[in-house]
Amino acid sequence: MLYTMFDLMTIAADWSFWDRPIPSSVLREVDLPRQLSDRVCLVVQGVRRCGKSVLLQQLMSRYELNPANVAFLNFEDPRLGMSLTHETLDELVLGFRRVRKDAARLAFFLDEIQMVQGWQRWLRAQLERPSGNLFVVTGSNAELLSGELSSALTGRHLTVELYPFSLSELRAMKPAAGLEEYLELGGFPEPLAITDGDRLLRQYFDDIVERDIRERLQARSSLPIRQVVQMAYESAGSEMSLRRIAGAVGIAVDTASAYLEASEAAYMVQSCPFYAHSARRRASRSRKYYPIDTGLRRVVSTRTGRDLGKTLECAVHLELRKRFKNVFYWREKVEVDFVVQDQADGKVIPVQVTWDEPLERHHRAMEAFYENFPTAEETLWVTAGSFEEAVASLG
Repeated sequence: MLYTMFDLMTIAADWSFWDRPIPSSVLREVDLPRQLSDRVCLVVQGVRRCGKSVLLQQLMSRYELNPANVAFLNFEDPRLGMSLTHETLDELVLGFRRVRKDAARLAFFLDEIQMVQGWQRWLRAQLERPSGNLFVVTGSNAELLSGELSSALTGRHLTVELYPFSLSELRAMKPAAGLEEYLELGGFPEPLAITDGDRLLRQYFDDIVERDIRERLQARSSLPIRQVVQMAYESAGSEMSLRRIAGAVGIAVDTASAYLEASEAAYMVQSCPFYAHSARRRASRSRKYYPIDTGLRRVVSTRTGRDLGKTLECAVHLELRKRFKNVFYWREKVEVDFVVQDQADGKVIPVQVTWDEPLERHHRAMEAFYENFPTAEETLWVTAGSFEEAVASLG
């Protein structure tokens, strides 16, 4: 089925802000480029329902764009349920140009662009022959930047990752919120705004497993995928053996590995590899896995009880991932929770997390770490009392 210009303009009108005000929202903390260019596409990635569409709305003010000249389209709109191809994108651009023929510059905000077949090559052609059109695309899968996209848009895209709310963003919605409330509720925006947020979080979990993992892998059942992700959530902060996962779920080791990789691509989990100078030694050790959100972890975990220290560790990992390309852990007989490396100067920074004040075992771990890495920077200690200050110190 080919969508006509009229079809696409009708649907785009419902998503755009041509004749209605932009709703107010919590200003997102994300490192954006200083300006948009018709030669470079802005790619916004992140877990489903973390607020990418709202960020697109905020970009109009951020870049001083006239909403009348910005076409929004979410390709998961049920009215676009048939085959979506590069021809759909052509019709959208041509149709909007006809409607706004006097505008020198138009912007196209294309939400969940991965639903369109061949969009990478189409976008590359648009950027190679700039005509004043600006393009911002979003997606819920990190594989947007793998394979074909990484080659098709080399030098033609800038990427930002959006996460659920931070504590400071939560406070913009709930000024009295404290750290424990943040760790309990997590940062998905919509569940924070309703009374039955846990039910919505569970639905998010089901939707991501089904739409962003099972369908992409073409797996017959979502049940083993759910079990793998739940194991990763419940074992957050501990080394995870693929053999142990496979044995517990009743699947092959290669299948367990594929499920974890797909879960990470969908931003459900984030892996944390072992830190060593040798790439071979890094690869020889199991990874740790952390959830994308502490609230999501809580509602799908089958374990009872609250482990505030472990939940704080999950939140710290999330903040580190926002700021550093690679986050590691180190463990011999004792463990350092995280090790990060500054891309600008190569400095190695160990990070140790504990709910209360550090114990003797934490200090022993640091002594062992410095024996192995004597040039590392001073330890960043993160406790419940210093969480906000420590996060701020990371920039």
